[in-house]
Amino acid sequence: MKRFELIDTAEIPDDGGALCLFTYGDDFVIKIQGGNGNQLMNTRMHGSEDALAEIPCKRIAQRAQPRVLIGGLGMGFTLASALKHLGDSAEVHVAELVPGLVDWNRGPLGEKSGMPIDDPRTRIRLGDVAAILRDEPQGFDAIMLDVDNGPEGLTRKSNSWLYSSTGLDACARALRPKGMLAVWSASADRAFSQRLTQSGFKAEEVQVFAHGNRGTRHTIWIAEKRN
Repeated sequence: MKRFELIDTAEIPDDGGALCLFTYGDDFVIKIQGGNGNQLMNTRMHGSEDALAEIPCKRIAQRAQPRVLIGGLGMGFTLASALKHLGDSAEVHVAELVPGLVDWNRGPLGEKSGMPIDDPRTRIRLGDVAAILRDEPQGFDAIMLDVDNGPEGLTRKSNSWLYSSTGLDACARALRPKGMLAVWSASADRAFSQRLTQSGFKAEEVQVFAHGNRGTRHTIWIAEKRN
């Protein structure tokens, strides 16, 4: 009988909490320490994480030396998908707040996604994605955000800035003309769609399955910067 076995914990900087890495049979699972037991992510179901990168990266793949930013390394599946759909001249920057999560992706956990962290196009940047958005105007052709459960499903209050009008304005400034913003969420949110429009994006909601063509449905906003 399969059971959860804790193998490591990683502190969340400036938060006081920690992420917990478990094995569950042949899979890995990440939960928040002291939480309600719900899984943040697992290696068995990552279809929506794949789609978060696939959709925008396909649209900008033909640009000269495309440069993209992923907010949140997670289990590496969004990074792997971005690399799959971009050419050899691309740069994929990944902002990750939790150093321990990067370490996990360099070990057995990373093998589940094909070790994309070792790809020469990958640039791991420890720290808050918000700082990169503020500091690099017109620095990216695409930005993919998966730092929490979405606008209405926050596990960390500090993440609320990213989903606010101020945060979306910062995303728009960090994008090059006709750049793409993709935002993952556990559920739909009409108010967030309206904020995207107000921040200068042409946005659509895409519903994707967590696992192949079945299971839980997640929402991805695909938003193109208008100019």
